[in-house]
Amino acid sequence: MIAWPDTRLLKLFDIEVPILLAPMAGAAGSAMAIAVGKAGGLASLPCAMLSHDQIREEVGLIRAAVRAPLNLNFFCHQTPEANPEADKAWKDLLQPYYQELGADFDAPTPVSNRAPFDEASCALVEELKPQVVSFHFGLPFADLVARVKATGAKVISSATTVDEAIWLERGGCDAIIAMGYEAGGHRGMFLSDQLHTQVGTLALVPQIADAVSVPVIAAGGIADSRGMAAAFMLGASAVQLGTAYLFSPEAKTTQLHQAALREGKDSETALTNLFTGRPARGLVNRIMREIGPVNASAPAFPTAGGALVPLRAKAEPQGDSGFMNLWAGQAVGIKHRLPAEEWTRQLAIQTLEKLAGIQH
Repeated sequence: MIAWPDTRLLKLFDIEVPILLAPMAGAAGSAMAIAVGKAGGLASLPCAMLSHDQIREEVGLIRAAVRAPLNLNFFCHQTPEANPEADKAWKDLLQPYYQELGADFDAPTPVSNRAPFDEASCALVEELKPQVVSFHFGLPFADLVARVKATGAKVISSATTVDEAIWLERGGCDAIIAMGYEAGGHRGMFLSDQLHTQVGTLALVPQIADAVSVPVIAAGGIADSRGMAAAFMLGASAVQLGTAYLFSPEAKTTQLHQAALREGKDSETALTNLFTGRPARGLVNRIMREIGPVNASAPAFPTAGGALVPLRAKAEPQGDSGFMNLWAGQAVGIKHRLPAEEWTRQLAIQTLEKLAGIQH
């Protein structure tokens, strides 16, 4: 019988296959979580852009459809102080686009927000009792982590460097996501804001596996059984997949995002801070090309996106994705067309076969 070479994550999360659905805010919801849970992977629900009532509703849908462990994911950034001067400088930079598209430059700037984990979020976790709680951008305050762990939930978070992984283990993480430079969406970096510190998955996973005693979950650039088998060879106990799931019909991405993903190639993504104020990987579009993917004028996370909302409102109905975030990782060129449950099962089988071939 073929078996997984490292079963620590299977036991820790009580899952059947060592595959975690990346909690992609805005792109994955209950339908995707249900599909991955049915296939034996870890169902994940991104909570940073949902109200507490929406989280309750989504959790209810997931638990009604599948008896599987559930991961609730939260951002744990600190809300920035108001900075009207920075906001004005950013909007002034975008003024030519307002004029071109006919957007009202003098109207109040819409609020772009992602809720950080706080006392109320912790109370919600205590109410819903998910099996796993994952964080992005480090960990919340120690007393909140202790309360989460007291519910029986396992705590995980993303590390983009070895130092971050060591910090997370000391902070109480039961497992650590080694998030390589290739990964789509927001970088989980929190000990530094310098992009030169970011490490590719191939180099990052074995170094984190050597540096910590808890299991490691590989993320970034993994989109098929070859990448998953390689992650195990590097010392990972599981993988977390995001971009690959965006090709499944359960994805909540817009038609414009889907079209960009279908055409996307490995060389067409970049890290950008334009859409939220923090570095995140997405497909390069007009705004990234013309003002640079990383621009010092972009205000602090998560406020930068507000000034882009009126531009998106004008452009997107015309089929123009030039001002929207098109999150995707560097493995975007490895595509499939399968429902998430079927693809998860197929990925697990093919990976086991590859690992068996390596062992023999």
